[in-house]
Amino acid sequence: MPVELRHLRYAIAASDHRSLRRAAEILHLKQSTLSRCVRDLEEELQVQLFERSRIGVRPTAAGNAFITSARRVVQEIDCITNTARAAGRGEVGRLTIGFYTSLSTGNLRATLLDYMQHYPQVQIDIIQGPRTELFTAIDNATLDIAIVTGEPNGQHRRSMALWSERVMVALPEGHPLAAQEIVSWTDLKSETFLLARFDLGQDFRDLLMMKLASPGDRPKVVQYEVNGETIKSLVGAGLGVSITCDAYLGVSYAGVTYREARDGNGPWRLGYQAHWAADNLNPALDSFLKLLRERYPALPEPE
Repeated sequence: MPVELRHLRYAIAASDHRSLRRAAEILHLKQSTLSRCVRDLEEELQVQLFERSRIGVRPTAAGNAFITSARRVVQEIDCITNTARAAGRGEVGRLTIGFYTSLSTGNLRATLLDYMQHYPQVQIDIIQGPRTELFTAIDNATLDIAIVTGEPNGQHRRSMALWSERVMVALPEGHPLAAQEIVSWTDLKSETFLLARFDLGQDFRDLLMMKLASPGDRPKVVQYEVNGETIKSLVGAGLGVSITCDAYLGVSYAGVTYREARDGNGPWRLGYQAHWAADNLNPALDSFLKLLRERYPALPEPE
C-alpha cells in the first residue's frame, strides 16, 4: 500500500485528538474506516504508530517521529497547493506594466496603488518607454500590459478604454498668460513650446500642429531628449512654455504655473487605453484587468 497524503492526515488527526472516534468525526469518516486505514499504514511501515486502549490512542515513540515528519509534509503540500490556487486566481505571481506618462499623481498611480493593496503578493515590474517600444515588448511577450494614449495598431492585441486627462499649458510664473484663468489656443501661436521626445511628447506635438498650424505657419516646437519632469524645469527657467496633462499637476516645479487651454469646443482631453496580447495567459494580468473594469465601469468592454 503506497503511503498517501490522506494517510498522513489521518495519523495526525488521531494523534491530535487521542481518539479514533473523535478524529473520524472531525474528518467526516466512519470510525471503522479511519481505524482500518491507520492499521494498514502501520502494516505498510511495519511499525506500531499508536498504543490503543479503552480510553483512546496515544502515539508510540515511532509514532511521534512519524507524525512530526508527516506534519512538515502536509504543511508543505498545503502551502504548494494554496500557492498554486492563488497563482491561478492571479493573487500571486509577476505582472509587467508599461507606460510613458508620469507616476507622480493621476489615475495611473492610483490604479497601481489600488492593485498593490488588493494583490500584495504579485510582484509588479514597471517599464517606462516610447509607445512603439512598449507595443513591441507586448508582441515579444516581455510586457504584460501597456497603458498609453492612442489606438491599437496590432492584430493580436486587445485593448480597453480607460480614463482621459485634461491638456494643460505649463507657463513660467511671470508669463503674461499666467494672469488668465483659461488660455485660448490662439493666444499661444507666438510661443516657443518645449517638449520631450519621451513621455507624451509626440502626442503633444501632434496636438499643437492640429490646433496652431496653418498654411505657411507652424508653431515653434523644440524637443529635447529628456523626460517631462526636466521640461517643467526648463519652463520654470523661462526658456519657453509646454503642454502637459493632469497626471503632472500633483508635483510642484519652481517657477511653473498651469492653465487650461481651450478653444470653441472647450478643453481638450487625452484618452488612455490599456493594450495587451490576446494570447497572454498570465493570471495576474486577468486580476489587473478585472480591477481596471471595476475602476472604470462606465467604459466599454475590451474589443
